[in-house]
Amino acid sequence: MGIALKLVQQMEKWFKRMGAEYSYMAADKDNEASVKLFTERCGYNMFRAPLVLVNPVHRHRVPVPHRGVRLVRLSQHEAEVLYRHHFACTEFFPHDIDSVLSNPLSLGTFLAVPAQRLRSAWDGIEKFLASPPSSWAVLSVWNCKNSFQLEVRGASKLVRTLAGTSRFIDRMLPWFKIPSFPNLFRPFGVYFLYGVGGAGPEAQHLMRALCAHAHNMARDGGCGLVATEVAECEPIRSGVPHWGRLSFADLWCVKRLSEEYSDGEIGDWTKARPPPSIFVDPREV
Repeated sequence: MGIALKLVQQMEKWFKRMGAEYSYMAADKDNEASVKLFTERCGYNMFRAPLVLVNPVHRHRVPVPHRGVRLVRLSQHEAEVLYRHHFACTEFFPHDIDSVLSNPLSLGTFLAVPAQRLRSAWDGIEKFLASPPSSWAVLSVWNCKNSFQLEVRGASKLVRTLAGTSRFIDRMLPWFKIPSFPNLFRPFGVYFLYGVGGAGPEAQHLMRALCAHAHNMARDGGCGLVATEVAECEPIRSGVPHWGRLSFADLWCVKRLSEEYSDGEIGDWTKARPPPSIFVDPREV
């Protein structure tokens, strides 16, 4: 009946009245109907193909590597300075990043650096940026559980039985610390990792330490999953633990609504080369 097409067209008109320069959509890469609607009928360009990496939260705490790794919890000001420095030219980076970091749903920003770099107390973000270590990694944690909950439906009896069996064995033999499959067949919460970035040859190892810390936060918060979204060419994405069966490829499509370029040197996003990193605003999850 053309309802979806009319909906998109009316939304674009509202976007223009609100002064938006771009309209973009995100959909599962395998959603052919949605992709064709935007790219073939609405004039959108395929823009980015990020990966949504999902990892289950087990009932046991994950060991956080302490040997050779130092974790620092940044203040809101320090996190803002670091993110503006590292992600300022990334598409969709929120200009009000201070509002994101001060939101009650944001549970903190954590920086990982080689331990030998911080033998003494943390000296502050200014000294860190003035003389950065050879490797570092950073992420922030967003509490989606207090906004919405998810539930997996349509799973076969075999899958449910296997998942339940893994939890039963784990309860009977807790000392083995079996990574049992959480009960995702009833409402569960999710922690979302945003501001995922880093640099250097040890960045992947440092990111694993951060993700282990985030897993334990989610466990203590009663969540079933930890998720994040990273660029397909993100150098440190292999340092993010995830289950392939739960993860998937996303697709972003974008369309210009204005002829002006308010972002100056960034220019036209529809023609920009893919950056190595992306910044996903957690308020849009």
